[in-house]
Amino acid sequence: MPGILIIAHAPLASALKSVAMHAYPDCARRIEALDVAADESVDAVEVKARALLQRVLSPDALVFTDVFGATPCNAAQRLADNPHVKVLAGVSIPMLWRCLCYETDALDAMVARAMNGAIKGVMQVATTRPQNQTLRSGGDDQDHHHHQQ
Repeated sequence: MPGILIIAHAPLASALKSVAMHAYPDCARRIEALDVAADESVDAVEVKARALLQRVLSPDALVFTDVFGATPCNAAQRLADNPHVKVLAGVSIPMLWRCLCYETDALDAMVARAMNGAIKGVMQVATTRPQNQTLRSGGDDQDHHHHQQ
């Protein structure tokens, strides 16, 4: 299974890795995170990212980044000069979890699962309680004496 590298604005990358390890603790060796400080240059981030990438390449890797066009993404794009590396921007927990729960996927299948996680992981959630009923104290209707004719 391909390794995963997350490159994002601090502290998002390490937070996403922690969430991944919470759900899939056995995947620790396959995932790395690089938090990018606000004042880091693309060149500096690329050097750090290439070192982390070597840890997860097996022989392929998927690189997640947070925002297209920002420093983390610009550095990640430079890693795609390797044909065994794919880069996806807009990382989310559903994308990450979908990749981790299918250990035997090839890189292209993993990219497809991540994209599917991005699409299906966003949904509107109802703001009301099911049935909108309030709880009453004091027993149920059988305790009352109703005389219906």
